[in-house]
Amino acid sequence: MGFALVLPVDSLTRFPVATLILKVSDKLFLRDPQDTELGRKIIEFSIELIEEMGFEQFTFKKLAKRIASTEASIYRYFENKHRLLVYLVSWYWTWVDYLIDYQTHNLSDPAQKLRIALRVLMESRRNDPASIHVDEELLHRIVIAESPKLYLTKQVDAIGKEGAFKAYETLCQRIADLVEAYAPGYPYALSLVSTLVGAVHEQLFFSEHLPNLTAVRADPDNPKELLQYLEGLTFSVLDKFAGK
Repeated sequence: MGFALVLPVDSLTRFPVATLILKVSDKLFLRDPQDTELGRKIIEFSIELIEEMGFEQFTFKKLAKRIASTEASIYRYFENKHRLLVYLVSWYWTWVDYLIDYQTHNLSDPAQKLRIALRVLMESRRNDPASIHVDEELLHRIVIAESPKLYLTKQVDAIGKEGAFKAYETLCQRIADLVEAYAPGYPYALSLVSTLVGAVHEQLFFSEHLPNLTAVRADPDNPKELLQYLEGLTFSVLDKFAGK
């Protein structure tokens, strides 16, 4: 897994336009959907349909109708809809990992890097025009609503061995490295990070759907309150290990 920017020439302006290409584990698909126009349509419209109707109601037959193709053509890319969901969620985590790496790699202050990582986690629901076939705002909603179905299953060990959770593990390890750089004596970096990532999505979901379960009002236009909550949760634990 990894990420890269390519610079195709815009047909109207003739100037290079950056396009983000994320590499997801090749164990998650039969054919890389990012390599073909049809594959990119499968990704784009599967995100729309799953967000629109929910994963249970989503089928390859409905997707084929939406993209004016056939079910057989979709099965050339993914074995089943569960594999497609694994791919989409893995793409999302790889994208968040890319954003954190991009925004922190030139910085030296561990506290600043950790604060940026928390902000990226919170802002990852915003759409990125660099990934033209993926609507990250819709995909973010899918990750919140549907991703628990990937690991709350009796087959979790088997699908884990196939790399289903590798992108998520890589992201958590990146942030855990930032935690350890800031507070070297803290022994539970990965546990804290997985808790924080879950808290971001949980608080966003509660704020929108179950407001009686949270004091945080996660306004997309004013996310400061959620960020303050995350920073308070993080640094109140870590500061004593960082000698603060």
